[in-house]
Amino acid sequence: MDKFEKLKILASAAKYDVSCATSGSSREGDSSGLGSAVAAGICHSFSDDGRCISLLKVLYSNHCIYDCAYCANRRNNDIPRAAFTPEELVDITINFYRRNYIEGLFLSSGVMKSPDYTMARLTKVVRDLRELHRFNGYIHLKAIPGADDALIREAGMYADRMSVNIEIPSEKSLQYLAPEKDFGSVLKPMHFIKETKAEYLPARRNARKAPKFVPAGQSTQLIIGATPDTDNQVLQLASSLYHENELKRVYYSGYIHTNTSDSRLPAIPAPPLRRENRLYQADWLMRFYEFNVEEIVDDAHPDLDLELDPKLAYALRHPEIFPVDIQKADLHMLLRVPGIGPKSARLILSARRYGHVSSYLLKKMGVVMKRAQFFITCRELQGKKVSDMKPEHMRMMFLDKSARKITPDAVQLKLFQR
Repeated sequence: MDKFEKLKILASAAKYDVSCATSGSSREGDSSGLGSAVAAGICHSFSDDGRCISLLKVLYSNHCIYDCAYCANRRNNDIPRAAFTPEELVDITINFYRRNYIEGLFLSSGVMKSPDYTMARLTKVVRDLRELHRFNGYIHLKAIPGADDALIREAGMYADRMSVNIEIPSEKSLQYLAPEKDFGSVLKPMHFIKETKAEYLPARRNARKAPKFVPAGQSTQLIIGATPDTDNQVLQLASSLYHENELKRVYYSGYIHTNTSDSRLPAIPAPPLRRENRLYQADWLMRFYEFNVEEIVDDAHPDLDLELDPKLAYALRHPEIFPVDIQKADLHMLLRVPGIGPKSARLILSARRYGHVSSYLLKKMGVVMKRAQFFITCRELQGKKVSDMKPEHMRMMFLDKSARKITPDAVQLKLFQR
């Protein structure tokens, strides 16, 4: 099998990994090297200046010693198998870059022979790219759970970002679907990457040319819909990862039913894309809107509302805290108003130091008044507020048209149940 046949197999096998994090690092190019990584998005995302940036997303190998029920590359699946040599993958990356196909590399792998064996080969790929070819482009590298700390440390000196995929949101579900794995082996490299990154920060403050260790941080992926875990469990795990391991991103991947012969997996006809989208919205609230998990989901509401975005659902569950006075509310309260984002909230705080903030100014600041008008008060803004209306009426008013068309009976039923 030549390397282009391998590329066809291994690029296709990498499509299930969605944790293609944005760069967040700055590795400047110079005359002695090839390429550069700027503080911009990677893997078909958009940078701050509007550029679409792409990278080579590929597995080193789809051979794997594990038999995880949810994985398309599991040991017992009868699929075409392939593995690069480090030299082949380095050659493909450099040639693709020179042809302007890519601006970086996203490299993962199945576990061949052992975690150490696999991690050593991934490390050789990124080491050769950096040292032999002076490649300064973006590199996102998977850390293999169970690999020796020394290998992960070396790999982190060459990668911009590293990630360890947890995949399943709870220990119990992981043991059921992947009995050869456990949470401890996945979390251990996350802790190590966090601690090692902290070791290098003092040197970076004192010397600009000091070595960088995973400058863009780390991320992970959670599969949604393969297990009965609630959104509460998923978001509690994500919150702990952000606070305890300082992850940059948690990615949520709707489960795709590829292994149809395994009775442990739900036979769902399509990935739960709406649930995936709601989880991303809830994740955004935790990261940028000062929300705690308990405000988004709790024991009484363990799953996100699929018909309303989490911020609006929160507001309708708590009409007692609204309407918010635009002239007096602090940042924390402004961020809880549907239609007001972090940028708009800070503009409001700045503008009201100089006088009254009118509804006209709110629109100019980017506030979505179609939503916000029911949850705020300002001098000239008239009309009913959320406190004057029944929550079920407000809910029907905000339901998007697609939800009304798809499940009108289910919507009505939920209204009478709440």
